[in-house]
Order: sequence, then C-alpha cells, then structure tokens
Amino acid sequence: MPALRAVPDPASAWATDSPFDAVVLIAPDPTAVDLGPATAAVAAAAARDERFTKDVSLLPCDAVAGGRLVVAPTGPLGRDQDDVRRFADAAHAGVRRARDAGARRPLCVVAGVPGDATHAHALPVAALAALGSLWEPLEAREALGAEVVEPIGELGFAQLGGAPVDGALVDWANAVEAGRRVARDLCGTEPERMAPPRFAEYCEQVFAGTPVSCSVIADPKVIARDYPLAAAVARASMPVERHRPRIVRLEYVGAGPIQRTLLLAGKGLTYDTGGADLKAGGVMAGMSRDKGGGAAVAGFLYALAKLRPVGVRVIAEIGCVRNSIGADCFVSDEIISSHAGVRVRIGNTDAEGRLVLADLLSHLRQDALGAVDPRLLSVATLTGHAARAVGQYSIALDNGPARSLGIADSLSEAGDAWGDPFDISRLRREDFDFVKPRTRADDILSCNNAPSTATARGHQFPMAFLAIAAGLDKHGRDSDRPLPYTHIDVAGSATEGSDWQHGRPTGRPVVALVTALLAGAQP
Repeated sequence: MPALRAVPDPASAWATDSPFDAVVLIAPDPTAVDLGPATAAVAAAAARDERFTKDVSLLPCDAVAGGRLVVAPTGPLGRDQDDVRRFADAAHAGVRRARDAGARRPLCVVAGVPGDATHAHALPVAALAALGSLWEPLEAREALGAEVVEPIGELGFAQLGGAPVDGALVDWANAVEAGRRVARDLCGTEPERMAPPRFAEYCEQVFAGTPVSCSVIADPKVIARDYPLAAAVARASMPVERHRPRIVRLEYVGAGPIQRTLLLAGKGLTYDTGGADLKAGGVMAGMSRDKGGGAAVAGFLYALAKLRPVGVRVIAEIGCVRNSIGADCFVSDEIISSHAGVRVRIGNTDAEGRLVLADLLSHLRQDALGAVDPRLLSVATLTGHAARAVGQYSIALDNGPARSLGIADSLSEAGDAWGDPFDISRLRREDFDFVKPRTRADDILSCNNAPSTATARGHQFPMAFLAIAAGLDKHGRDSDRPLPYTHIDVAGSATEGSDWQHGRPTGRPVVALVTALLAGAQP
C-alpha cells in the first residue's frame, strides 16, 4: 500500500534537488499560489489557456522537483452545491495524472483551504483521496505484481499557507486508507477470487497479528442450525465446495473501561444470481459487488485495528454467501424460521441479502443484551431503490432508540464533514404494514415480487423486515431493554458512479463510520 509522508516545508520539498519527482498542486486558484520560481510558469500557462485553472493539467516546469507540475484546481468552493469533496476530487485526479506521467514519488501540496467549518477537514479529506487514487484491483496486483500496477510507494503531503501537516494527520490517513483498501479489495473482486471461503481466508490473513480477532464458521451443519435464513440462501451453492458459505466474526476490545459497544452486520453476497427469481435482461453483471456492505464492515474493523481507539468494543459478523441457481435453490413461498424464531415467507429469492442480515443481527442482538451502551448497525448493498432514490449516496435509517440518540444524524454530519456523505431516510408504519403476514402460516413476508426500484418505499421497508426477523422489534422505544439499531444501504455508494460492473469500489462508508462512531479517532 502506498504510504503518506508528512512534509512540513513544501517550499524546500518541491525544489529540484528534493527526493520527489513531481509536484501536485491542489488549490481553488493555482494562479494565486506563491510557488517561488514556478509561479511565473503557472501564470504564463493560465494566460495562454483559459481551461488551465479549471482542468487538471501537466505543466513541464524545470523549477520544481522532477520537472513535472500537475495543477489540480478544486473549482468553486462557496456555492450551494459545493462541499469539501472538491478537494478530494482534485487530489484524486491530480495524483493519478502525476502517476500516469511517470512520477513515482509525487508531492501533494494543498493551498487555499478556506477557514470555514465546511472545509475544517479538507487536509485529511484530500490526503485520503490522494491515497485512494492509487488503489488498483487485487486481481491485477496478484497477476501482474503490486509494484507494476501500483508503482507509487510513497506520497508526500504538505500544506502551503497554513499549519504544517503533522504526523497525527498522516498516521490517521494511512490507517483509515488501509481500512478502505481492505474494503475495496473485498468488494471489487470477481466471484471466484472472492468466493465465500476465499473472502474468509482474506479476512483471516489480514487480521492476523492485529488487535482484531477473526473466527470463521464453515461447518454447513452449524450454519444451517444457527443461521437458517443464510443457509437457505446458500442451499444451491452447497454442491460446489468452493462456493459454500462462511460466517466471519470479528471482534475488537479497546484498552481501558469499555464505554460503548458497536455491533455490525455486513452483507457479504459474493455473487447474486437472483436464485430461482433469476436476474434476467443483463442485470446480473456486477453482482460480484453485492458484498460491498460486508467489505465495508471488514474495512472499518481494519482501520480500527490501526487506530486502536480506547474504551470501545466492536463485534462484527459478515455473512459470506453465494446466491446460486440450481435444483436445490430456495424458492418463493417457502416458510423458513429465522435464528430469532420468526417464520419468514419468502416473497422473492432475489431479496436474499436481508435474509442473511436478519440472522447476523439476531446473533448480535444477543450480544447487545449483555453489552455496555450497545449500538447495532447493518451495512449492505441491499436495494436498487437506494441507488435510484439518492444516487451515489449512502442511506441511513434509525429505529426509535437509535433516532433518539441521533445516530443517523451523526453519520450524516460526519459524512458531510469528512467527504463520505449520507442521506437520511425514515422508518414508517407503512414499512411494517408492507411485510406483515397474510396468513397465520407465517409471521412476516420477506418482500413483494417486484423489483425494489418499482416499489414504493423500496429501501425503507426492508429495514422493517430486518427489525422483525431479527427480533429487534421487541427492543424498540416501548421496550424495557431498547436497542438502538441503524440500517445503512450502500447500494448507490459502494462503487463509483453506482456502476456495479465497472466502477471502482469506494470503500464507503468506512470514513463516516470511523469519524461518527469512534470518538477521539480523528486527527
């Protein structure tokens, strides 16, 4: 993984005798930045090209290290639609341009950061974007060699015209990017490279020697007994050993007295054919990314292993399952009892992720009942409706106790501040009505038989299902033991451009989870 390095004095670092071989200038107006002997070259280029202060440009310049000056303008910052991601976008594009020009040790210089609250975290946001721009797919690194596809091993980072970049910011960015890299690796891989057993193996390898313990349930009999809904989804995959399900459990216990417990369930559908309700019309392509929620949960835990926050305990379960088609696949109209003892009537086998999550949440519910100040969360690429409703944003929904604590609000506020934005939806009574049983043969309906994108409240009602199927409806505001529960749908945000087939995995919402849920884990 490329590493960020703090550079306290950018003026000497971009000199021609420095160890860097390119300078990437990230600023609202590059012509307003004093670059010493390179200032005149920037002014001349801007005078000749009206797009120079609007687009990323490579300017050959003998006055800077490596003779390469990449100008990455942020564009306007003060309009209603502008936010801190302008710095992220510029850093991402600028570093990739330097890499493509042949740079192997570029220096990023950030200038012109406004002093308002919107841009309070512009430096770490830009640092994360610069690091994230260098990630390349795991399969490419394995096939061609990491040094070939990711030639930049170290990235300098400095601020001009403000406080010097310190070691705490750099350490934080390196730790969080390490978590996002794990999330990208797990989400972005093709169906065989990251089939359930290999997803679990990756987790075992990456968490070995860290403060996070990793255990894996592989025994089909145990999964059938303890995770019956997940086992139903996996039924058609059982004849193929390399496709058999795994339950990955991760746990971190911080130093000192535990003050808060976070419990996360991650959807790890390594491939989703739709099952008996087969995805047709070309929409199956990209379904190897249906593990984006589980990938983000693993990434969050890996960032946490690097940051080592005190006073917090984190438990996560990831359901790694392939929804295959075959003679033994589960079908609509089946009634299957969840781990919580709720009889679930299957409405559509392509709504499989909520079945896996329900069993995970039921186990975490049991953990939460004996935990200190518990907060439960599920993270999933759950519905096409989420992407249709809000585009490339994550969505957070709270149950009653979580809403009282403002958990979705805190995710939204942190996301805005740190460049990992959320939209907030509300759980309503109609969502519970939607999944209510139609006969006494079952307790709940998993879904209707239309696509979520064609269903009113298509990303909201699945949370009502999750709450009931996992037994969390017994722990609402009216309970003697209320449990805060927040559901996060990342169907639109897990890949760039919401393009599941070709878009780069984003690693979202790792940054928002770290900054919103781990007090004191910011630089």
